[in-house]
Amino acid sequence: MRLARFENSGPGLGVVSAGDSGVDFLRDVTPALDALPAYRYPLPGVDPLIANFSAISDRIRTLLPSAPAIPLSDVALLAPVANPGKIVAAPVNYAKHLDEVRGDEGLHHQNQINTIHKAGLFLKATSALAGAGEGIALRKLERRNDHEIELAFVIGRTAQSVSRRDALDYVAGYAIGLDITIRGSEERSLRKSADSYAVTWDRG
Repeated sequence: MRLARFENSGPGLGVVSAGDSGVDFLRDVTPALDALPAYRYPLPGVDPLIANFSAISDRIRTLLPSAPAIPLSDVALLAPVANPGKIVAAPVNYAKHLDEVRGDEGLHHQNQINTIHKAGLFLKATSALAGAGEGIALRKLERRNDHEIELAFVIGRTAQSVSRRDALDYVAGYAIGLDITIRGSEERSLRKSADSYAVTWDRG
């Protein structure tokens, strides 16, 4: 099931499908959000839809046969997850790009460039998140801004020290991601956390 958050005279939730003519459309299942529990302050530190994914999925399946269809071109796609608890990313995971950066001082700015096995993971600010229909607002145009296509996965359960064998049991779904970086000498997470510098969307 390809879920999508969208904007069309208000935010909504839909299921993306391919039409007979090859044009994608979206089934509007926004009423499924009524299955979410009501929250009061302090709000949870995780996305309510993901935390209640099973109940939402059951409601979607009930609504889907009669849900109105909207051409995908008529809506603006928002980030699949509205309120992630955190965005964790893997650095230097493209070997050719790593070689490019190491060979150009204008790219590495004297930063130590380790392989992913040594560098570990890093965080991007949740405020950097944007959907495919929201656009990217480039910053510091006097510098080089790079972008890398990524596979993004949504963690669906509270997890810590999960074994490799059990890891996929914690994945709620997948999306396409675009990781955008401002080149410079500052710490990586800062240069990657400008608003709209973490674009995600569901296309597969």
